[in-house]
Amino acid sequence: MNASFGPDRERAVELVQQAYADGRLGPDELERRLELALTATTSQELRPIVADLPDDVVTITNTGGRIVREGDWQVPRRLRVESVYGRVRLDLSSAYVPHSWIDIELRLAYGGATIILPPGASANVDGVHLQWGRMTCKVPGRPCPGALHVRLTGELPYGRLTVRTGRG
Repeated sequence: MNASFGPDRERAVELVQQAYADGRLGPDELERRLELALTATTSQELRPIVADLPDDVVTITNTGGRIVREGDWQVPRRLRVESVYGRVRLDLSSAYVPHSWIDIELRLAYGGATIILPPGASANVDGVHLQWGRMTCKVPGRPCPGALHVRLTGELPYGRLTVRTGRG
């Protein structure tokens, strides 16, 4: 089993639990799918367990200029940000985040991103690829029980990524 399998299992368990909470699965189906997810030994075994469950991606696209989300905004489970030129600032410190973990995919040709997390949150930045840029992550990399965990992925060939908590 590879080291990156854990987040896939966590994602599958959360999708199944959310489907139950939304009324899309009954108690027996919840129990069946959770057992399959918790006993799976590969990511491939997880795919059929969640194949029929929605896992929508919200995409924000901009050619030039800044992309800013701050204050009281609802953070989706999966967010993709695409920009050719310009900077991105996603401030989650005052946002409504209804999920225990979220995925943010950054596709920024030129420009950088600043991700601001609430206190106690963690972030895994291992999936971010930079060529000429710099990455600074000032939050824990491992999930903390009961706190938000953000998985960052994507490409910033000529940009900088900063991940930090809000200044309270």
